[in-house]
Amino acid sequence: MTTRTARGCFAAWIVVLTAVYYAFPGSHLYTWAALGYSSAAMIVLGVHLNKPSHRAPWYLIAAALVVFNTGDNAYNLIIAFGHEPNFPGIADWLYLAVYPLLTGGFIMFVRLRNGGVSNRAALLDALVPTVGLGLLSWVYWIAPFTRSQDLSLVEKLVSVGYPLGDVLVLAMTLRMITTPGKRPRVLTVLGISMIGLLISDVLYGQSQLNSAWSLGGPVDLGWIVFYAAMGFVGLMPSMRELTEPSGAHGAETPHRIIWMASAALIAPVVLYLEWINGAEAARQGVIDAPVIAGAAALMFVLVIARVNGLALDQLRARSRERALRKASEKLFAAATVDDALQAAADAIGTLMPRDTPYDLRQVIEVTEAPRNSGVRIVGADEVPDEVRTENYDTYLIGTLQLPGTPARQLLGIIAAPGNLLRDMVDTFAALTAQVEVVLERITLTGEVSRRDSEVWFRTLIQNASDVILIVTDDDHIRYASPSAATVFGHEDLAGTPLSALVAVSHHRTMRAILAAVRGGAGTDGAPDLSVLCADGRLVQVEVDGRDLRDDPTVGGLVLTISDVTERRRLEDDLSHLAFHDGLTGLANRVKFRNRLERSFAAADRDGTTLTVLFVDLDDFKEVNDTLGHAVGDELLITVGQRITTVIGGAATAARMGGDEFAVLIEDCGGVDEAELVAAQIVASLAVAFEVSDGFGGSHIVSGAASVGVAASTDAESATELLRHADLALYQAKGGAKGTWQRYRPELHTAMNQRLEVRAALHDAIDAEQFRNMYQPIVDLHTGLIAGVEALVRWEHPTRGLLGPFHFIEVAEESGAIVAIGDWVLREALAQFARWRADDPDMSLKYVSVNVSARQFRTPGFVERVREALDAAGARPEWLLLEITESLVLRDAEQVWNDLRMLRALGVRIAIDDFGTGYSSLSYLRQMPVDVLKLDKSFIDDILTSDQQHTMVDSIVALARNLDLKVIAEGVEQTGQRAALAAMGCPFGQGYLFSKPAWPDEIVALTHSVPELV
Repeated sequence: MTTRTARGCFAAWIVVLTAVYYAFPGSHLYTWAALGYSSAAMIVLGVHLNKPSHRAPWYLIAAALVVFNTGDNAYNLIIAFGHEPNFPGIADWLYLAVYPLLTGGFIMFVRLRNGGVSNRAALLDALVPTVGLGLLSWVYWIAPFTRSQDLSLVEKLVSVGYPLGDVLVLAMTLRMITTPGKRPRVLTVLGISMIGLLISDVLYGQSQLNSAWSLGGPVDLGWIVFYAAMGFVGLMPSMRELTEPSGAHGAETPHRIIWMASAALIAPVVLYLEWINGAEAARQGVIDAPVIAGAAALMFVLVIARVNGLALDQLRARSRERALRKASEKLFAAATVDDALQAAADAIGTLMPRDTPYDLRQVIEVTEAPRNSGVRIVGADEVPDEVRTENYDTYLIGTLQLPGTPARQLLGIIAAPGNLLRDMVDTFAALTAQVEVVLERITLTGEVSRRDSEVWFRTLIQNASDVILIVTDDDHIRYASPSAATVFGHEDLAGTPLSALVAVSHHRTMRAILAAVRGGAGTDGAPDLSVLCADGRLVQVEVDGRDLRDDPTVGGLVLTISDVTERRRLEDDLSHLAFHDGLTGLANRVKFRNRLERSFAAADRDGTTLTVLFVDLDDFKEVNDTLGHAVGDELLITVGQRITTVIGGAATAARMGGDEFAVLIEDCGGVDEAELVAAQIVASLAVAFEVSDGFGGSHIVSGAASVGVAASTDAESATELLRHADLALYQAKGGAKGTWQRYRPELHTAMNQRLEVRAALHDAIDAEQFRNMYQPIVDLHTGLIAGVEALVRWEHPTRGLLGPFHFIEVAEESGAIVAIGDWVLREALAQFARWRADDPDMSLKYVSVNVSARQFRTPGFVERVREALDAAGARPEWLLLEITESLVLRDAEQVWNDLRMLRALGVRIAIDDFGTGYSSLSYLRQMPVDVLKLDKSFIDDILTSDQQHTMVDSIVALARNLDLKVIAEGVEQTGQRAALAAMGCPFGQGYLFSKPAWPDEIVALTHSVPELV
């Protein structure tokens, strides 16, 4: 059965019963009982059909109807038996019991509608008319009973109980009506029911006062309305709303103000009427003046309290409006969803009273149909378990759709005292609307940016020289950029396995690269791959990969492939030139030292013997001076060939420079074997050479040489081993030439001198015996001095001015180089700052300071550079720090981090003596440096050796491509300067321009440019 059918049947039932009641007075007992009990039954039926969230108040009202009708039935039954009902009788006591039951049900309605919290404004709105109507009840209904001489005390109390009960029920009805929020339709019918009850009770009381009461009169019609309306209330679907929170904050309406104003006028109107009646009754005065005055005062206090509440609400509203406006500024500045959510949380914190605790949760849910639902107040049973808290039973909840994919929605939940949430629900609704607007704006902005990015990316991809591939999880190519056709010759690679593009020999490397990308390790340091082109060519490529499988617009690995075939060939050529002597084809000093370091470490680890032979031609200078450099070069080539023949393939021969050669014998049988090789070399080179002069002639020349031999068993390091070999060579050349000598401990005399220097260095640091000289660095095209290099000198108290040759190596070994280097840095910056202060327009742009590896690795070096700059008042761009290649390659990660910090300060970095270290030229594109300083050994033969000229030209070109500046060291001839300038080398340094000079001389040199060029 539906409630509509039930209401129709009940209406017909009421009409029939009412007609029978008035048409057949003898049926009063039965028809009246049917009226009352059927009304109670309809409430019970309505509870069953409509299923309100709380049933207790409805059962109280049904019980009140049953008690009320039972009282009527008892009264009618007494009359039916021919007796006159007593007053007060059992019926009256049952009647009076109705009011507490109705009041209890109405109180529960009010509590449930308010969500379990009090509403002071609604209570005051209900009390003002209640006091007014209570005054009317007193004057015209209650007071006559109290002054009646015909009624006993009990009769008076019972008679007064009816109007008091009506006033109480009326007050609760008004309280329900004044509850904020949408007023349900059932409340209107309930009000009609209470009006019927009130009218009949008033008329019944008056008839009792006048002893004129009779059953079946028109007074009964009000009670019939009461019964019928109460039954209809139970059957209406909107009856559920009386037990649910209203969910809104009510606004003040003109009707409510008029209602309160009218109620406040009841007291003066009654007073006026009483005054007229008192004047007509022999001017006896106003009998109920104290009651009227008290009611008027009470209404005045209530109205004042209500006005005060309105004023406080207005102040709070203005405060919240200001807070909301301030919060909106930050909210509308949000650029991302996270920024918007954080701004919303901050705004809620600003809006909430400072002394009120609350709990805010922002839950993001992935859902197929996100929506914006506004805000509403709910109970604890309607919020997710994970955000429910024991401290609160009232929550304000709102849902907002979030931009992006997958589809998501934000569930914002605030837990706080219920009265506060109801009071601020409109404010939070406004804030939610603003957040919704901001999220829509972010969505729109993101969509516009995405489309712009797509256009930009598409244009970039279409015109990129690198090949971009998107690879699926099964290693198939899903997309290939148009440049694939140019680089590989394949027009359409979509759907092709990546392995079909890569050479078979590199398949394992390819799989390793793909696994690294998928694992998040990246492709830094990954080896190159060989790719098979459509025409059968193999090209060498470099691969950079990113894992974008989680990006719905990509859904795969993005591989950027660069053709590095020509670059690697050039690097290989340059590497060969950098590690091999251009004249003899032997290993050069760089490669020899590199292999020596590795071999020494291996010999030390394995317990084997390593020997080094230094070979120096005895009379090579005479050959050059008398027969020319062409003959000298041919002699060096032939000497290199003979040495190679003697040592075989098990040893390494190198040209160290000039007429110096070196031999490294690894894992030899002992020092005796090395001595045998030394003797064989001496014997082989003692045989005269027939060499060509390059013009068709030949000359017989001597290639006699001296050899120094040293073994690793006598050395603690590779450097010491080289020193021992050098000492042995010095001894061999100091005696009869054309011999060999092995290192002996007696040669340590020189070492003792080094120890003396080591001890004296510490005293020199304390006494500040060091001085800086400066050598100009000249712009090869303009002739201007662009900078100077600081060169330290030791002003020894007994030996005079000493160059770095006499103490730098010892300082490196002892660690004194750190203090010396810091002093040189501070002094050089201070001197340069003085120059700039004296002449701001001078051509000097920077001062270059050498930094040893040990000094650089000392903790806090970057901070000491910063302090030196601050102490001198120097700008960072005035400083160029020179470091060695070996420093960059050892402890690369930490060193490179420090170099990046220095460059971030504005300090520039140069690699000193470039070409004498161990680095691969491919590292240049990764090194955090700005300048390359070509070693003097590269410049010496630039005019006589085509290979040397080509190598220097290649290095300058490579540096220019990598945006690195080049400074050529050791420029001593005008021809060298011209050749370097023609190559595009920007700067030079050497004796051609100036020897190291004192600070005062540098100032003069900057004004004598023509003399330098």
